[in-house]
Amino acid sequence: MDNIAFGIDIGGSGIKGAKVNLDTGEFIGDRIKIKTPKPATPDAVAETVLEILNQAEWEGPVGITLPSVVKGQIALSAANIDPSWIGTDVHNLFQRHLGGREVSVLNDADAAGLAEVAFGDKRAQQGPVIFLTFGTGIGSALLLDGELFPNTELGHLEVDGREAEHRASSAVKDRKRLSYKKWAKRVSKVMAEYERLFNPQLFIVGGGISREHEEWVPRLDLNTPVIPAELRNQAGIVGAAMAVAKHVAP
Repeated sequence: MDNIAFGIDIGGSGIKGAKVNLDTGEFIGDRIKIKTPKPATPDAVAETVLEILNQAEWEGPVGITLPSVVKGQIALSAANIDPSWIGTDVHNLFQRHLGGREVSVLNDADAAGLAEVAFGDKRAQQGPVIFLTFGTGIGSALLLDGELFPNTELGHLEVDGREAEHRASSAVKDRKRLSYKKWAKRVSKVMAEYERLFNPQLFIVGGGISREHEEWVPRLDLNTPVIPAELRNQAGIVGAAMAVAKHVAP
């Protein structure tokens, strides 16, 4: 099997990686997860990525997602990681730590959105679609006929005077010990604003909490259909692997 790549998904709480079959979008072997170092500085995170690759005994190219706007391979923001990422040349950082191998670095939600287009619900390939990940923050990917408008940061859009992710991320649900019913009201408020501004024909929701989509997606009060991501929380890793295979480097 030749069509294999390795994807790494860097999050605020954990760094995850796996080999991916690019024909099917499925993992080959087990996913490896290590807690995100604190503080999550560029060098500390890059060394954790190397540890995952060593555990997997993978020496080839690697795609890497960041909770950051990545433009020209420079990190322009730092959501739920150390502020020292801002201004970092992420391509050079990871090449230096990972032995000079080929790397592609992109925004985490963008990677997940691309994976859903390739391997998820076919409706993601048509018309305006908003893909959202609920986790430590709220990530977003805007898709039009399956093509990505990169580096959107809808989680930072203010809704009634507060950033959307400070109101309705799954981390907020956990921290405030909200029931699914109460949390779904917060999510509805945020997504209704996205609906009003962008008029998508479909929302796709991902992140770890999408595994329990039956508990909250039916409670959302929106005019636009909402479906769970088919790849669930694997989408970031799959999208990262796709990016390095296709030499995507925003």
